Amino acid sequence: MQALDSLPFPNSLTERQREALISLLADEDPGVYSTVRAKLLAFGPAASQWLRPHTLSSDPTLRRRAVEIVRHQGRRAGDARFVEFCRSHGDDLDLEMAAGLLAQTRYPEANLDAYAALFDAWANQLRESIDPELDAEGWLSGLNRFLFGELGFAGSDQHTFDPDSGYLNCIIDRRAGNPIGLGVVYLVLARRLQLPITGIGLPGHFICRHQDTRGELYIDPFDGGRFLTKGDCMRMVLQSSFGYADKQLVPLSPRRILVRLCQHLVNGYGHLEQTDEARRVQRYVAALTK
Repeated sequence: MQALDSLPFPNSLTERQREALISLLADEDPGVYSTVRAKLLAFGPAASQWLRPHTLSSDPTLRRRAVEIVRHQGRRAGDARFVEFCRSHGDDLDLEMAAGLLAQTRYPEANLDAYAALFDAWANQLRESIDPELDAEGWLSGLNRFLFGELGFAGSDQHTFDPDSGYLNCIIDRRAGNPIGLGVVYLVLARRLQLPITGIGLPGHFICRHQDTRGELYIDPFDGGRFLTKGDCMRMVLQSSFGYADKQLVPLSPRRILVRLCQHLVNGYGHLEQTDEARRVQRYVAALTK
């Protein structure tokens, strides 16, 4: 086999050369593996296509390293897509799409179409099971029974610093998340049902608000959809040692919700001392707040 440094550019690399290069991923010499990995990454997205068949290899070392490189390339592509999305959309961005693209920066294999279809199915079930003549509290009670009872979504303090509790795919798969992560699920489903629900970013917590001509009702998705009054919200803020101000109950735009979702991830990665990951997500916050 020719020397690694003399391999041509990817558009002229023969299939035999590709396979010979990829076979060296399983080499026990760390130096060889490091060199081959760097070479494959230099070939860009094309390398992922070459490696995909090897993610099912019977050789566990080759399989593991092929999966790692494919995922690395996928995360890099996801990072670029999400940053571009942040820079090109305003305050009323599509929160569901934004949360999905954010999830793909960590889990590039996440199938956003499949999750959208799942939300569609849930919304259809709710339309069929809830009496359309019910008032807002009746509709919300039905939504809460379905989401937190039948589907089993729940909040837990153990997820406070777990980054996965802020990624939409993980929240749906595990039926658990942090306050803002569960709030996003609630908002995404409510939008399909055309319910006038917005997100409220309390200091240290996230809730939702339903408001129509008859009044307003606050909902805590982290606490099984518990209904709250404005007074309850004020007490929550005061009990958490933050000073209360009416502006704290002003609905957040989808873009501001996305900022808070990213900030929770930064805090989670920071708590776990995953500095590189925290820095990566901090770039998203910077792109969203420019």
